[in-house]
Amino acid sequence: MPADRLLGTLLRSLQTYTDQQDTPRLLGTASSLLTTLNNPLNVTLLTSQLLSAPAIWTEPEGLRTSVRCLSAFHSATQALVKHEHALREKSADADFADLQLERTLPKNEWVKAVISGADDHSRRWRHLLALGGLLLGFGSPDDGNLSSSMRSTIESALVTAANLALDETPEEDQLGLDSITLVLNHAFPYVADHERAGLTYDSLLPVLIRSVLHSGEGLRSGYFLGSVDQDVRQVSNDRFQWPEQSRSFQQIQAMLNSPIVSSLGPLSRLIGHAIEQVDQPWLVSAAMEEIVQLTRNIHLQWRQTKLSEIDASEENLFLDQQTLGKTVPQLWKLLRSLLFAIVIMLRSITGRMLWHGALANDEVAPKLAAQALHVMRNLYFAAVKTGSASFSQYTFAYLTAMDALCAYPPEVEAFLQSIRPAETSGIPQHPLDRNLDLFFLNTAEHFTFVASPKINEDLLAATASRYLVAGESNHLLPIFEAAHSGVLAVFSAPQNADITRRHLPFYIDALFGVFPEKVSARQFRLAFRTLLRLTSPPAVLAASEPMLSATLLELLNERALNASSQPLPPKPAEQSSDADPPVDLSEQAVLVLTVIDTLPQLSLELLDEWLPLAAQLVNRIEDPAMREHCKEYYWHTLVGGEMDPDRSGVCHDWWSTRGGREMLLFGESAGEEQDFSMSGALPDEARESKL
Repeated sequence: MPADRLLGTLLRSLQTYTDQQDTPRLLGTASSLLTTLNNPLNVTLLTSQLLSAPAIWTEPEGLRTSVRCLSAFHSATQALVKHEHALREKSADADFADLQLERTLPKNEWVKAVISGADDHSRRWRHLLALGGLLLGFGSPDDGNLSSSMRSTIESALVTAANLALDETPEEDQLGLDSITLVLNHAFPYVADHERAGLTYDSLLPVLIRSVLHSGEGLRSGYFLGSVDQDVRQVSNDRFQWPEQSRSFQQIQAMLNSPIVSSLGPLSRLIGHAIEQVDQPWLVSAAMEEIVQLTRNIHLQWRQTKLSEIDASEENLFLDQQTLGKTVPQLWKLLRSLLFAIVIMLRSITGRMLWHGALANDEVAPKLAAQALHVMRNLYFAAVKTGSASFSQYTFAYLTAMDALCAYPPEVEAFLQSIRPAETSGIPQHPLDRNLDLFFLNTAEHFTFVASPKINEDLLAATASRYLVAGESNHLLPIFEAAHSGVLAVFSAPQNADITRRHLPFYIDALFGVFPEKVSARQFRLAFRTLLRLTSPPAVLAASEPMLSATLLELLNERALNASSQPLPPKPAEQSSDADPPVDLSEQAVLVLTVIDTLPQLSLELLDEWLPLAAQLVNRIEDPAMREHCKEYYWHTLVGGEMDPDRSGVCHDWWSTRGGREMLLFGESAGEEQDFSMSGALPDEARESKL
C-alpha cells in the first residue's frame, strides 16, 4: 500500500479507541511509516497524532504505553540511520532497500518535522517521548549519526520540553510524572553538560523522588512487602513455602520488570545528580525525609513477614526448595537493587552536606547525618544478607555521616539512645533484633570518644557484655566479634578509665574463656594488643595499675605454655580473609603471635624482660612450619617500623650483643653450647696443645 494511503488509514485508526491490545500494532505501523513519508508535513502530522491519539491515550496501560511510544520514535530513528548507512556503503539488504525507496526526505529535515509534531495538541510530557526517542535513536555523539548543530537542537528541545512538562504536569497525573522520569533517565547520558545545566533541578528532584519511591511503577512507598506474609505457608512441621504462583510473588516479579524499578541503578545516579544541583537546600532535606520514611516502612513490613524470623544460616532447614531456589532469590534481588539505589542517594546527600553552607550548619548537619544512619539501620538486614555493607559508596556515606555527627556530642547521645537495643538482657531470639544489635555495636564503637562515660557504660558496654560469652553459634560470630570491638572501643576512650578498671577483669576472663572455640585468632590478637596498649604508659590506666600489663603477659605466657599444638579449624568469618597466614596455626602458635604483637606496646623495662621470653615461646612450638612463621613475624615486628626509637634501641641491644639472634634462630641450647670468648683468644684445642 502506498505511504499516503497507509497514512490516511492509520490516522483514522488513531482517532478511534478500540482496545489496548491494538496499541502495539498501531505504534509499530506508525514507526515504520514515519521513515517512508517523503513530505515533512505528513511526518509532523503523524507525530502530532501519535502524541494525542485517543486510540493510544484514552486508556493507557500505565507507563508501558509511554515506553511503547518512546520505542516507536526510537525505532523510526534507528531505521533512518540504518538506511543512510546502507546507502552510504551500497550494501543494504534488498528487501529493506525496496521498502525505503519512497523515502526521500533528508535527515535534518525529517528531524525538524518530528520536532514540529510536538505541538499544543498533546500534553507537554508526551513531547519528551518523541524527543527522547530521537536522541536515543541517533546514539552518542561518538557514533557520528548527527551533526553537532542538529544534535544541539534536539538536546535543547528536550531540555526545554522537560522544563515545561515539570511546570505544567499536575501532581495527580502520575503517568505524566513517571514518563518524565522515564525519558530523562534514558536520555540523560546523551545530553551534553552545558544543556543539562538548563534543567530546572528544583522542580525535577521532587518528581524523581516521587516516581521512584512512591509511585505504583516504583517502590510503592515500601509497602510491597506487606502481602508476602499472607502467601508464606507452612507445608510441614518445620518447612515453609512461598509459592511461585502466589499473588505476592507475581507482584515482586512485576516490580522487577517495571520500567522504573528495572532501571534503579541509573535512576539513583540521576537523583544523586539532581541532589547535587538543586538551588534550594530544603529540597535535599525533604528528599532525605522521603528516604527515611520509605526505609522505615520497608523495615516494619519485613519484620511482619515469616521470612524475617529465619536466620540466613538456617534457611536450608526451614524453607523448601522452590522457595530457596526461585521466590526468595527474586525478593533479595529487588531488595539489593533498592539498597544500592538508596545508598547512591545518601552518598550525594552526605557529600553535599560537607560543602554547602546551608546544609553544613549546626541545625541541619547533625539531623541529616542521623537520618542517613537511620536509613542504613533500617536496611541493615538487606546489607548484611547481600554483603553490600562493604562496597565503596556504602562505606563513604556511612563514615561521612558518622564523622559529621561526631562534631555534636549531644546529638550523638540522642542518636545512640534512639537506636539502643530493645532487649536489655539476654540475646534476642528474632534475627532482625540481632541484626539491629549488630548495627548498634558496629556504629556505637565509633562514638565512644565523644559520648559520655555513662552512655558508654549503660548502652555500649551493657549491650556488648550480653554477647561476650555467646559465640558458640556460627551465625552469632559477626555480632560476637562486634561486641569485643565495642568493649575495646569503650576501654580505649580516655574518659572511660574508671569503666575500664571495673570491667577489665570480667573482659579478660571472658576473652580467655572463648578462645579458641568461640572467637577467631584475628579478634583475639587484636583484643590483647589493644589491652596492652591501654595498660602500658602513657595510658591513664597504667599510672593507677602499673603491674596490670605484666600480669596480662604472665597470663598469656602461662596459657601459651599449656596450649594445644593442633591446627585450629577455620572460623567462617576468616575463610575468605586476605590476612590469613600462609600456614594453619595452632592455639599455641596464636598465643605466641599475640605475645609478639604486644612487644611494641610495652614499657622499656617490660620489653627488655619479654624479648627473650617471647623468643623462648617461639622455639617451644613443635610444628616446624608454625615455628618458622612465628620467627618471621618476630623479625618483622622488630624491624618493620612498629617500634619507636627507644624501643628499637632496646631490641637492637638484645639482638646484637645479648644473644637475641641466636636465641630466636637456634633456641635456648644455642646460648648454652656456644663458648663466648674475648676477641683474639685461642680456641680450647689450641690452648691444650700449648700446655
